[in-house]
Amino acid sequence: MKGTVLHGAHDVRFEDREDPRIEKPTDAVIRIALSCVCGSDLWSYRGIQKIDQPVAMGHEYCGVVEEVGSAVKSVKPGQFVVGSFFASDNTCAHCRLGYQSSCQHREFFGSAQAPFLRVPLADGTLVPTPGIPTESSIPSLLASSDVLGTGWFAAEAAEVKPGKTVVVVGDGAVGLLAVLSARQMKAERIITMSRHQTRQTLAREFGATDIVTERGDEGVARIKELTKGVGADSVLECVGTQESMMQAIKSTRPGGHVSYVGVPHNMTLNGEQLFFSHIHLHGGPAPVRRYLPKLIEMVWTEKIQPGKVFDLELPLDQVAEGYRAMDERRAIKALLRP
Repeated sequence: MKGTVLHGAHDVRFEDREDPRIEKPTDAVIRIALSCVCGSDLWSYRGIQKIDQPVAMGHEYCGVVEEVGSAVKSVKPGQFVVGSFFASDNTCAHCRLGYQSSCQHREFFGSAQAPFLRVPLADGTLVPTPGIPTESSIPSLLASSDVLGTGWFAAEAAEVKPGKTVVVVGDGAVGLLAVLSARQMKAERIITMSRHQTRQTLAREFGATDIVTERGDEGVARIKELTKGVGADSVLECVGTQESMMQAIKSTRPGGHVSYVGVPHNMTLNGEQLFFSHIHLHGGPAPVRRYLPKLIEMVWTEKIQPGKVFDLELPLDQVAEGYRAMDERRAIKALLRP
């Protein structure tokens, strides 16, 4: 088969790759219905996260089970499934506490920008949908496999509750779906930091009540102004840079909560500053598997439509354009159709 391979900075190719197959009794092979480009893929695409050899790309996926290993019991061929970017057994001590992305047997696999995908630890990783979904709902199911689950974790980790004031730092797909998640958790006020009109419009559709265009200390000052000098109860950091993290911390009231789900790059935190800020910090790779059953149900019953973050659709063999469009911020998130 052909699939996406990153050879170096700005060098994405659609080329021959080995067909996935069952390698262990706990594996499954699925036929991809849709895949996409993730904002975190851009770190490697831009050369910020170095690679020393060609790398198969893609970690967001949904599709139909083609084949299962002899030990797989919870999914079967013909079922439509959604999975997380971390394979997990969903039974170890960490999984039982809801942190499947820290599973003691976890595997990260990134080769979903292709027609077929091998999924390790299929019983713990894949969640079947109630039936075969409608074509129109598949993008939202795909969003559940990462960006929605990550946005949901951002809101939960920052203790978003009814009546709270929430700030979302980042207007990519994760940030926008963090807005949606905060609205579902009944936050009273949701302030989105964004400078892009199309993203602002979608943020408001998902539940944002205020838009802040300022950045850095000016952005912090604007948040303080909007909150009468107090700061936000919950701040969701969805970027992963030094500037975005400091903006999040400084925008939070004493006793408030900051979540961080953007993959950090060149970030350092000042221990003394944290000590005197009296804020709570929680984040990391989102345990998407924890939320998948709930998120799938919400999509299935049309309570939410997270697939609206996909504003560019391409055939899979044009994947390089998807990377370019997201890198240049011409697209929020590129949908790839095999």
